[in-house]
Amino acid sequence: MPKFAIFLLLVFISFDLQAQSWELGGSVGAAGYMGDLNPNNPVKFSGPALGAFVKRNFDGYLSAKLGYTFGQISGADNTSSNAQTRARNLSFVTQLSEFSMIGEFNFMKFIPEAGENRYTPFIFLGVAAVGYNPQANYQGKTYDLRPLMTEGETKPYSKVALAIPYGVGFKYNFSGKWNLTADLGYRNPNTDYLDDVSGVYPVKSKLPSDLSRALSDRSGETTGIYIGTPGTQRGDLRPHDTYLFLMFSVSYTIVSTKCYY
Repeated sequence: MPKFAIFLLLVFISFDLQAQSWELGGSVGAAGYMGDLNPNNPVKFSGPALGAFVKRNFDGYLSAKLGYTFGQISGADNTSSNAQTRARNLSFVTQLSEFSMIGEFNFMKFIPEAGENRYTPFIFLGVAAVGYNPQANYQGKTYDLRPLMTEGETKPYSKVALAIPYGVGFKYNFSGKWNLTADLGYRNPNTDYLDDVSGVYPVKSKLPSDLSRALSDRSGETTGIYIGTPGTQRGDLRPHDTYLFLMFSVSYTIVSTKCYY
């Protein structure tokens, strides 16, 4: 388990509030991304997402959730409506592995089975660590892009980024201690390499291998005309990528002897 996840777990179990219950749950949904291969669409989903969580409810309004989410994002220039983007011809697939600690605030007092309200909208904010590994398919094979340093980095970028999850959701207590939740959350990680694209085209002779050179500039694969002039724009020059999860969850509430019931 990553050190960051261990830290979140220690913080999570250190709370000593009297009025509380626990929830255990699982989630399915979709993962999306905004970045150099999707600069404009904030709700474009490109892969599945799965998750599990344990949540500590304090008073009907506040809760803290420790969770793990796996998701897959992707992008391909050849699907763009912009001719210049299609000419760039880059693509990627990245698997995301996220550990998070998230605080939730319910707009209505929500106590499964015992409360007056069977539903509530909510907002959330937290911290997370996400592992990522962009890959690309080339000549029928899949390659990890990080070690290829396709933009001429002096060393491969990190495999893990810190992120800030935030978003909105809706909870519904549909039967006894069982709950349904739908939420949409965005993450702003401290990296621009979820898609292996960030800045400008490098000097190809300085790249470490023929494979690096081939995957750094893929513009001529279909036309024979390569547009990756060193120093010209390769990415959108924004400092960070963004990823998002749309999740649908089922959870079960465990009532403690010190609970607010």
